[in-house]
Amino acid sequence: MKKNETLREKICAYAKEKYASQEEHLWFRFPDYAVFRHTDNQKWYAIVMDVPEDKLGLSGKRRVDVLNVKLDDPLFADLLLRQEGYFRGYHIARGNWISVLLDGTVPFQDVCDLLDMSYRATASAKNKQKLRPPKDWLVPANPKYYDVVGAFEQNDEIDWKQGSGIRVGDTVFLYVAAPVSAVLFRCAVTKTDIPFDYKGGELSIKALMRIKLLKRYDPGAFTFEVLKEHGVYAVRGPRGIPNSLRAALMKEN
Repeated sequence: MKKNETLREKICAYAKEKYASQEEHLWFRFPDYAVFRHTDNQKWYAIVMDVPEDKLGLSGKRRVDVLNVKLDDPLFADLLLRQEGYFRGYHIARGNWISVLLDGTVPFQDVCDLLDMSYRATASAKNKQKLRPPKDWLVPANPKYYDVVGAFEQNDEIDWKQGSGIRVGDTVFLYVAAPVSAVLFRCAVTKTDIPFDYKGGELSIKALMRIKLLKRYDPGAFTFEVLKEHGVYAVRGPRGIPNSLRAALMKEN
C-alpha cells in the first residue's frame, strides 16, 4: 500500500490485485462512482461512491466515500446495520446490499472481508463452487470394483473416481462397503478433473481425483452401525458428513 493512500484507494487497489477487476465509471453525472464486476457473469460485486452525508442519514452535506457490497446472509446484514459506519445500500437498497463508510470508522480489513463476501455472494454457480470453504465428504469404496486397502498399502496417494462437487482441499472419508462396512481412511483431495473415461457394468467414470492418505481407522471404530448412530443410514455416493460424525472422526488420532 502507498503511504498516503485514502481508504477508498486502498479498497480499489485490493479489488484490482485480488480479483483482477478494473474500475468502471458508468455515469457521466457521477464520474467518481466506480463499479467492480465479475468477468464471467458480469454481475456487480462492489460499487465505490462519494455521496452527501445527509443521504446516509448523517448530519451535514459533505461528500463521503462509501462502498456498496452485497451479503447473502440477511441476519448478518441486519447485525451490521446496527453498528456505526454501516447503512442500507445507497443507490441499491434491495437484495441485502449495504453501504460501508470509508472514513476509517470501519477498519480496512473488515471492509476487505465484506468485499470478499460480496464477491462470493454475486459469483456464478461455477465460481461459487471454487470459492467455497473446504468441505468434508463421506465417499463409498466398493471392494467388488477396486481393492482400496491394497492400493494404500502400496502408495499413500491414489487416483479415485471424482464425485460431483468435490474440489482440491476437501477431505474425503472412505467408507469401504461389505464385507468391511466401515470408514477406513481419511484423505486429502490434492488434484481434481483428471481425464478418464470408463463405463463397464454398473460403473461409469468420467473423471478422477487424486487423494492422499492422512489417516487409517481401525475397521471396528466407525462401522455402519456407528454411522447410523450419527444419522447416516446409507452411503451410496459422495455425501456430506453430520457434524457429530465429523467430530468423532477428527478426534480419533
